[in-house]
Amino acid sequence: MVFFCFLVDQKRMIKDSKPAAGICSRCGGCGGCASVADMETATRFCYVKVYRKSWRAIICTFCGAMLKSYYSGYS
Repeated sequence: MVFFCFLVDQKRMIKDSKPAAGICSRCGGCGGCASVADMETATRFCYVKVYRKSWRAIICTFCGAMLKSYYSGYS
């Protein structure tokens, strides 16, 4: 009997962030608790990076909720 075990994981990392005006619609946090973050998602197969995607998201710094995400077209 042959048994294959594959290890696949995906990490989301914040590369850079800047404060943004707005109030979180989920937690109702303080005014100005939102930030625009440059995000990166890396998918690895057996610890080898096979796919990488860069994108932007608006996140709440108080509760950590992702309010909006969009592809910005940068590398």
